[in-house]
Amino acid sequence: MFRIYLGCCVFIFACFMTACQNKQQETTKDVVNNPTVSTVAVQVDDLDKKTILCFGNSLTAGYGLDENQAWPALLQKRLDSLSLPFKVVNAGLSGETSAGGLGRIDWVLNQKVDYFILELGANDMLRGLDVEATQVNLTGILKKVKEKNQDIKVIIAGMLSPPNMGPDYETKFNQIFPSLSKSFDAVHIPFFLEGVAGIDSLNLSDGKHPNAIGQYIVLENVWKKLQDVI
Repeated sequence: MFRIYLGCCVFIFACFMTACQNKQQETTKDVVNNPTVSTVAVQVDDLDKKTILCFGNSLTAGYGLDENQAWPALLQKRLDSLSLPFKVVNAGLSGETSAGGLGRIDWVLNQKVDYFILELGANDMLRGLDVEATQVNLTGILKKVKEKNQDIKVIIAGMLSPPNMGPDYETKFNQIFPSLSKSFDAVHIPFFLEGVAGIDSLNLSDGKHPNAIGQYIVLENVWKKLQDVI
């Protein structure tokens, strides 16, 4: 009698374990084929975030620093701290000229873009490239941005030529950025490196690129204008 009772218990337990395993397999299958509500929510949240594309040269790429020290990464932290639904994309490339940017922009625009921050022209100036050519290239970049979507908000980071480039070059170069801002109804940052340029303690040893501390000041220069349009 006891053996019969024990056999029944073993049989019931085996059935119970089999049922649990089947249920677990079904649950696993459901998770794979039908994402849970929480997983879907994360995906939807990512899609809902607006994208800020930072397009520039080494000043945006964060030359000489870890990527998380560059101002675009600091901007992402600022937005996250304010619980604002934005994703910041760092599309900076060291050594980039306006011509290089024009050649690269189509590839960079193969993604969702809601805000476009243009930071190019400094390398053109340092190489003494023709001002008119620089303006034509930057105009071409902005036209492609607007062709992608007229509703993209554009922010143009202005650069200033040092006096040693000569008064004629300095005047023409400095006029590029306010002129483009007016033509494309863009937000204009008068001088991207305001409060950083020429200050040894805020730049790397080359004297041209903001260090980790200088990046925070650059962020504030950008934020002063960006916060008004987001």
